[in-house]
Amino acid sequence: MEKLEKWELDFKWLEIRHSIKDAMKKKKLPDLNTILLLIGVQEVGIIKPQFTKEEKQDLMHVAVCTLMSDLGYYRLAGKDEEGWPVWEHLKPIEVGAVGEQATLLKEQIIKYFNNNNNQQNEEI
Repeated sequence: MEKLEKWELDFKWLEIRHSIKDAMKKKKLPDLNTILLLIGVQEVGIIKPQFTKEEKQDLMHVAVCTLMSDLGYYRLAGKDEEGWPVWEHLKPIEVGAVGEQATLLKEQIIKYFNNNNNQQNEEI
């Protein structure tokens, strides 16, 4: 995916947030952390009514590694004894300010959801 212009990134990000809000039948738009948590749950495949704070952090870590693996920052090394993915860190993420990090994650999330939608459409 090529670099998005700011307006395009903002528009696609808002589309994803609305999509998730509607799918989950919530009143509030999800924030970046909530979306990372959802991606982590999707990737690990564990669904529970409640996660501990540590599990939430682990799920968000899985999401970040999944998203950044596409850019060559992480590689899936396997799974641990509980079935959680184990990631190998390949290179440092050289992104400056927090805003730049959030932008990079949003771009990768947009790509993630676009890829998942394309895969689902191919299966139909």
